[in-house]
Amino acid sequence: MKVINFYTRNGCLLCDDAKMMLQLFQDDWGFIIHEIDIEQSEQLTERYGLSIPVIEIDGQIIQEGIIDPSVMETYLKK
Repeated sequence: MKVINFYTRNGCLLCDDAKMMLQLFQDDWGFIIHEIDIEQSEQLTERYGLSIPVIEIDGQIIQEGIIDPSVMETYLKK
């Protein structure tokens, strides 16, 4: 089963939208969402602070910022 790393932080409206989209796709594609709060790590905050939300699958960043559902669907079909 695929694991999607979802980098986020509290109070991020784009993150809330992306999480909701991921949860909808999760029902159809059966993957695990590993939600990571970047504020728990200085390194993660430095790396992703201006890019969140960030979706990573198999070590590859698929999308960041405004998440496009059609891009996600295309990647999940692979």
